[in-house]
Amino acid sequence: MKKTFLFIAMAALLATACNSGEKNAAESASDGSQAFVNITDVVPDAILEIRYFGTYNFVGSRIDGYLQPTALLTRQAADSLRAVSDDLKARGYRLKIYDAYRPQAGVDHFVRWGKDLGDTLMKRYFYPRELKDSLFIKEYIATQSGHSRGSTLDLTLFDMATEKELDMGGTFDWFGRESHPDCGGDPETGVYRPNDTITATQFANRMILRQAMMRHGFKPYECEWWHFTLRDEPFPDTYFTFPVKEL
Repeated sequence: MKKTFLFIAMAALLATACNSGEKNAAESASDGSQAFVNITDVVPDAILEIRYFGTYNFVGSRIDGYLQPTALLTRQAADSLRAVSDDLKARGYRLKIYDAYRPQAGVDHFVRWGKDLGDTLMKRYFYPRELKDSLFIKEYIATQSGHSRGSTLDLTLFDMATEKELDMGGTFDWFGRESHPDCGGDPETGVYRPNDTITATQFANRMILRQAMMRHGFKPYECEWWHFTLRDEPFPDTYFTFPVKEL
């Protein structure tokens, strides 16, 4: 009798465990994350500096929806990024990722911050010459972001010879004219225009990143030298909400 009871109890536990696994798999499928991968699983030598998981960003605190300091992309975008990495690694560079997939909760956090005009904690680091109430007008902040579609990322280059980031003449998430790809030259031709903002070397470094990304299927953004979106992104109309964490 006791053996029969023990068998039934074990069977019930196994059934519960299996049902739980099926439920978790179903929940994962329903949130869309099954179409995403960890960038470092596809580009293992990518360097991650996930700014929105930490406090060194224009808000000054961890951003909602970032549960772990990792980076996610759709499989298609990650495969194209691998091609970029292979291309640039042959030239002595590694990719350094600041942000990739961004859940809608993170975008909503930016919007709330943007409306709080009294919170200027990080102004001197990221927008010293901009009034905070102009950030929506100039589209530095928006209610939706291409990052939430899963095929957009922010990145720079790491020089393996110097063991430093390549000098791009400006920092990631700088709110200002200096962040525009055409600051200092024509990004379409790669021709530098002498100016007092960035040097010829800094402009050329931006072009190394830009041209490699474009060669492998990404399109640039006109306001940020670090921002690229897969040209044939698989979810052009979907804004995902699942959090950033290891898959």
